[in-house]
Amino acid sequence: MAAMMTGSTGLKRWVERYPFLPALLILIVLLALNGFYQPRSVSMAGITGLTKTYLALMLLAVAQTYVVYAGDIDLSAGAILSLVNVVIVVLMQHWGGGALSVFGAIGVGLLVGLACGLINGVVVAALRLQAIVATFATSIFFTGLALYVLPVAGTPAPAAFWRTYGGRFLDIPFVFYAVVVLALLLRLLVRMRLSLQLLAVGDDAQRAFQSGLAVTAIRMKGYALCGLFAALAAFCVTGDTASGDPLVGGKMTLFSVAAVVLGGSALAGGYGTVVGSVFGALIIGLINSLVYFVGTPSEWQNLLQGLAILVALMAGVIVGRRARA
Repeated sequence: MAAMMTGSTGLKRWVERYPFLPALLILIVLLALNGFYQPRSVSMAGITGLTKTYLALMLLAVAQTYVVYAGDIDLSAGAILSLVNVVIVVLMQHWGGGALSVFGAIGVGLLVGLACGLINGVVVAALRLQAIVATFATSIFFTGLALYVLPVAGTPAPAAFWRTYGGRFLDIPFVFYAVVVLALLLRLLVRMRLSLQLLAVGDDAQRAFQSGLAVTAIRMKGYALCGLFAALAAFCVTGDTASGDPLVGGKMTLFSVAAVVLGGSALAGGYGTVVGSVFGALIIGLINSLVYFVGTPSEWQNLLQGLAILVALMAGVIVGRRARA
């Protein structure tokens, strides 16, 4: 009995310190299942393809996490991604498609993402509108802007852009360099006070305010970070699809929320980790791959994918709650 209590206490301590552990276990199981049904999926080429395809969702899940930390939500994250996608494609085409035009468009894309995030921050934090309603409204607004910039999908991105994203340097796929840079960036953000401040606001906004924290400014910074990471996600989508699409991020918003929950973060705020959100995005990717590898008929794939994600969500939440109880 004492040994069982010690084991339970140890598990609780580990999950409290590393909230992404349940997601990591689910990820390992899904990776093994993918390898069983399609051995090539766990080869270097398979892992590269998975990373290349779902790096955008990983970044969008990270974007959503910084908002969720403070107990908010951003239903416009996918629309920001779409807007940045069409803006950079149109600019790169207009400026000639060379290296300078690519870097210039990337800079503008980051500014667009930041501006959208700040708009959400002002509307939600400063004007105190409900986040779920306000960001739903801004998602419609950003989608409208994207359709104005590029009314019809299909405008190609310059070859210099998508060949770089899908290419290799020193015989290492470019996307792995991007993952390393993402890891370093997240490490830097974790060491900054902003992450702890966002978690403090999400845990108890009133207590955070009474302790001297600028709650409104902190929430606005969370939305600004969300906009920046949504812009980074847009760069990955553009590199993967090699084109502009004003509606490309529509389905990705809810996937990003699901990835955050799969990763162990609490939508109520005050608890979570960006590493878990990255794992959550990979879980969604592996579920989609597994449904295809097992030979599911096309008309049943969406149903099975949704059911599998729901089961993974329940498993992760149950394990996390029992460990924290």
